[in-house]
Order: sequence, then C-alpha cells, then structure tokens
Amino acid sequence: MTPREALKRYFGYDSFRPGQEEIVSALLAGRDALAIMPTGAGKSLCYQVPALLLPGLTLVISPLISLMQDQVKGLNAAGIHAAFINSSLTETQIARALDLAAEGSYKLVYVAPERLESPVFRSFAAGADISMVTVDEAHCISQWGQDFRPSYLKILDFIDSLPRRPIVSAFTATATREVKDDIVCTLRLHDPKVLVTGFDRPNLYFQVERTRRKDDFVIQYLRDHPGESGIIYCATRKNVDKLQELLTEYGFAATKYHAGLSAEARRKNQNDFIYDTAPVIVATNAFGMGIDKSNVRFVLHYNMPQSMENYYQEAGRAGRDGLPSQCVLLFSAQDVIINKFLLDKKDFAEMDDEEADLLRQRDLQRLQTMERYCQTTECLRNYILAYFGEHPTAPCGNCGSCNNDFDEVDMTDAAKWMINCVAELHGRYGKAILFGTLQGANRARLRELGAERFKSYGRMKDTPRETLERLLAQLLEDGYLVQSDDQYAVLHMGNITPLKQGAQVVVKLPPKPEPAEAAPKKHKAGKAAQKGKAALAGDSADLFEQLRALRMRLAQAEKLPPYLVFGDKTLVDMCAKAPRQLEDMKEIYGMGERKYEKYGAAFFAVIDTYRADHPDAVLSLDPPAPEPEKPLPSEKKKKPPKAERPAFYLTAEDARSFNYQDSYTGAELKAALIEAAGDPDVKAPTIKEIDEWLLAQRLIGMERLPTKGFYYVPTPAGVDAGLRSEDKVSARGTPYSVLLFTPEAQRMVVEHFIKPD
Repeated sequence: MTPREALKRYFGYDSFRPGQEEIVSALLAGRDALAIMPTGAGKSLCYQVPALLLPGLTLVISPLISLMQDQVKGLNAAGIHAAFINSSLTETQIARALDLAAEGSYKLVYVAPERLESPVFRSFAAGADISMVTVDEAHCISQWGQDFRPSYLKILDFIDSLPRRPIVSAFTATATREVKDDIVCTLRLHDPKVLVTGFDRPNLYFQVERTRRKDDFVIQYLRDHPGESGIIYCATRKNVDKLQELLTEYGFAATKYHAGLSAEARRKNQNDFIYDTAPVIVATNAFGMGIDKSNVRFVLHYNMPQSMENYYQEAGRAGRDGLPSQCVLLFSAQDVIINKFLLDKKDFAEMDDEEADLLRQRDLQRLQTMERYCQTTECLRNYILAYFGEHPTAPCGNCGSCNNDFDEVDMTDAAKWMINCVAELHGRYGKAILFGTLQGANRARLRELGAERFKSYGRMKDTPRETLERLLAQLLEDGYLVQSDDQYAVLHMGNITPLKQGAQVVVKLPPKPEPAEAAPKKHKAGKAAQKGKAALAGDSADLFEQLRALRMRLAQAEKLPPYLVFGDKTLVDMCAKAPRQLEDMKEIYGMGERKYEKYGAAFFAVIDTYRADHPDAVLSLDPPAPEPEKPLPSEKKKKPPKAERPAFYLTAEDARSFNYQDSYTGAELKAALIEAAGDPDVKAPTIKEIDEWLLAQRLIGMERLPTKGFYYVPTPAGVDAGLRSEDKVSARGTPYSVLLFTPEAQRMVVEHFIKPD
C-alpha cells in the first residue's frame, strides 16, 4: 500500500497537504525528521501514515492525557488499531495493553514522557519492535519554548536505552529558530529532514479590540455567533469564574477550565466542551494543549497573553478543519500590569541565578512583543509571521488592521515633543513617566524629578492616552526611540537623523469614538467569517443543522466527540455536493472507507429525504426577526440619560431671599445658595467652583500643609472683601485654616451668581 492509498483508505483524503508528503517520504526512507507546521496543517498524519506502513510499532510521546485519548479514538474510528498508556488506566489495563502491543496488535501506542522512566515500560520497550519514536509538541523539550517540561529531557535517555535506535520524528506548531535548533540538538536527530511549512493560517481572521467593556463585547460576540463553538482565554482564574458565571446568566451554554478546579470537574467540563454539550469554554492557558476539536469557530482572548508563542498556539485552536474562523484579542492597558504581576510570581527556583535572569529577560521581551502587537496599526498577520521568521511582501487584506478605516494623522510636531521629553528624562524612565510629563500630571514622582521645569511638561495635556500609545508605538517602529528589554522597559533615544532632515511622522488613529452614552457597537466580522457564513445560508443551513443533529445522536450513542464522527468541513461538503447516490458519498471530503461503511448510509438518508421534501429549495434572504435581547452589563448599570441641567444661577428676586448670617463656611454657604435658588432644575454650585472663582479674582491663595495637600487663605484683597480664616488642628495634629465668609463676602458671592435679565 502506498502512502496516498493509505491516506484515502483510512482518512478519506485524496491528496496530502503542503509539506505532509515530504515528511512522510523522509520517514519511510529511514530519516529522522522535524516538522514545524501551524496548528490545523495536519501534523498527526505526517507520522500516522508512516506508522501504518512501517513494519513495527510507532511510539508517540504526547504531553496530555486528553490528547492521547482523542487521537486514539480517532484512529480506532478510522479502522487503525491504536492504544494509549497513561495514569487514567489501572495497572491491570496497562499490563494488558503492553502485552497486546508486544504481540503486534497495535500500530501506534501513545505515552506520556513520564512513562518512559517506568522500569515496567522500559522492559516492554526493550523487547518490542519499535520502528519509530514520535515526539509531539516537541517545543516542550526546549527551555526557550513557551511550554518547557523537564520530563521531555528524559526522552533521549529512553531512545539511547533501546537495543536498536528507531527513526525519531518531532512535531510542533510554534517554534522560533532558537527553539528549532534546541530540538534538533537535544534529541540528537540524525541527518534530519527539517521542514518549516510556514506559519500562516489563511482561514484565521486576526483582530485586536481596544476596549474596557470586555464583558459587553463577549456577550455581543456570542449573540452574533449563535451555536458556534469557541474558547475564551482569561489571564486569571478569577476572571474565568466571573466571566463564565456572567455568560451563564445571559443564557449561554458555557463551561470553564482552570487549575483551581478538581480533576473530576476539569475532566467533566472539558468533555462537555468536546462533546458540544457546552459549545463555549472559558479557560486559563492551562486548557487546550492537545485539544483536537476541529469545529472551534472562534478563540477570544479576554486578556493579552504573555508571549506571541502562547497567543499563536492558543489562537490556532480555532479553525483546525480549515473553515473560516476568528481570533480576537481584547486589549486594555491593565493587561500589561496583570501579566507583569504573573511573571514576577514565576518560579525559577530550580535554575541558577544567571539562567533565571536570562529567562526573566526573555519573558519581558516577549511581553513587550505582545504589547506592540496590540498597539500596531499595520497588518496583524504579517506582524505574527515576521516574529516567526517569515517576511510577507504585502498586507494580507484580511485582518482587523487591514480592514480598519484608520485616519492617517501627521503628528510630527507631537513626535518631536515626545522625543524631547525622553531626552529631558535622560533615557532613565519608561512610558508612565513619559506620558505623565507630557500630560502635565500632578504626581509626587514627577514633582520629585522636577518634571514641571521641563520644556515638554504639559505640552500634550489634551492628548488622549490611546493617542500617546499609538504615537509611541510608531516612534519605536521607526527607530526614533528604543525601549530596553529589562523589567523597567526604559525608553532611550534612537536615530533621529531622518526627523532632523524633514521626515514626517504619520500615525494611524482609529476614527473618533462614539459618545460614552452610546451603546457598544456590534462586533464587525471579518471577511473570512463572512465567507463562512455565506456558504451555509438559507436551505443549506437547514440541511447542515439536520446533519449536525444526526452527528450528535451518533456521537452520543458511541460516546464519541461529535467531530470524531465527522468534522464540520465534511458536513459542509455534504451540503455543497448533496450526493444523489449512496456511492457518491465516497467523494465527500474526509469520508474514509471505515466511516463510509459505518455512517455513509445514515447521512445519505438525511440528504435524500431533505431533497425530496424541498424539491425547489432556494437560499433565503430574509433572516428571522430578532428576539428582544437582555441589556449588556454596562447598559444595565446605566440610568437613562438626563436632560442637561443649566448651570447654577440666581435671579434678583432669589438674591433678596438669601439668608445672610454672621459667618459661613464654604459648605454652609453652598447650602444657603441652593436654598435661595428659585429654579429647582439648576445644577448645584460646588465649593470647588466658588474657590476657583476666588482664586481667579486673587482673593484667596494656597498654603501648603506640612503633610500632603494644601489649604486656602485670604489674600489682603480677600480680607478687604470680607473673607476671614480660622485656625484649626486636624485629628492627626496637623495645623490648617478654614476659609470663612462674612456677610460682606456672602453678598459678593451672591452677586457673582445673579443672572442678568
């Protein structure tokens, strides 16, 4: 049997995807191999097909129980004999599995790396005919990878202990050049076929949403994508619990996953997600490695991940079937603070100080890379690909940045002030101090630095924080400024020569935001998502739902995840081709011989009945009338907007009714003014408003307290106008003065508020 014949017979595919055949051929020729292929590119087939054709057993080293179980279920469903050996089995079951493997009953056996150290397993391996050892999630072997696992370092000792060295193959979805070299070196691969197919996943639509109303966004997103399966990642367990509870309150079938749950709860919740009982799961990054659920239509990140490796691996769990899917990252400045806190708590106890410092620096560099991803206005896909060593020549035209209508604004003058401020700070501080200085903030730290004496102080006081962020991102990208890679992310001067020679700094800014009172805008789906929706409109969508219901019934009867019966892509192909003969079902994507024999007739019957019942089926252009929706969280908290109230004023008649006293404090004067006002709809005057007017008239001045803060005292002009002060002592023993208004001063304030006729 040839590799292509095995591919068609067992998996139902007519041809290999890019890169698969190269790896298969190399392994069948006896070469070691390392394949770096994006999630969903079909890495598993690269070792499963050779395993069928090689004479002995293929041992697959996999990090998670769930991954092993799903892979084995899928292989057995395709008619391939496979088994797993892990802690979910009893010792009796393990012994039985090893006996069957030794007898040649299995072509593939999946084990965890920790199992390789077991004397019982070592004894089995020494006598077994092991043709190939496959290391899945191979980036776990590198300390420079995002998921380093010390148990992976034992793999080489195990291979060396075998009586005959087998072929060694390694696979991962995310590996920088540094990690790739580490894998080859640590596993000691012999003349390996190294294949990097490229990291691009064209079916994934990437988007960054800067929003503080993350809960609103998530709820609206789920409303816009009803029935779709997706993962929502949060940075902390607290966020997971809170968001899952909120989604349940809004009627969404959502479960949760994090390390704080019991093993039983994690297993149940994961199965609810895999079996589509709960199509949405809210989780920390503890969830997902090895989850082979093909119909995940979206991955939302409620918080920014700590590295691009983490983000791309987690986002890559969407659209494994090749259908359009979305990856949306919700970003706020708080995400950076949360992640720095989590990194500070990271344990490096088992490493020496030098090694720990290197890894801390690496983590901070990766965090900065993610922050820049969230700030960039350039093509998001190209940003990701460039990080992994690819350099596309043009924007993808299908991501949030490419599809956003940015306003290009010349900010050259503002850029010069920002650069000047960095120079005045002597390259010793980060963006918090930079932005505070430019905005003229009154903070103790800035006063300590003497920032109020800088030429740049307050020069951009009316510039929004987001605009400052985008300007800084542009200056870093252009090389005018440089950010250090250490814990403090200090800003230094870069090469400003082009700016001196007349270069412009053009910043892409989002359109002006809607008023705060406006409801949050609905999620704007990308082009890729729109394509996916259009393929299943009208009657096609009805048929798809009937096929999906049949898939669920069959999966429940066999206790299988629905996607192991057929993936969404296979159901879509059934709707598109609508076979008229049972034999035609063999041409459906993903319809292998075993699945045709097992399920083909049942799915054909649904298609045939649907066609008979709908002879004139056409696409419907009339969507169902929307049902009233529960207000979003931010809307529930809001009161209806009130009509704008006029500023406080008094009429001449009101002034005559004012209750003059021998002396009023500021608070007492305010109360008397409100009592005198004849218009009940006016805004109440504030003490601050009165004080600011007195300051402007130079009737009062400020005296600083020995501790923090200040108090007001009458100037000589204020004393002449009837203002007095009374000395007081606070509960802590701090002396201060209270401003008092005599009748003369009261009359002056009343006259100030009289509205001319």
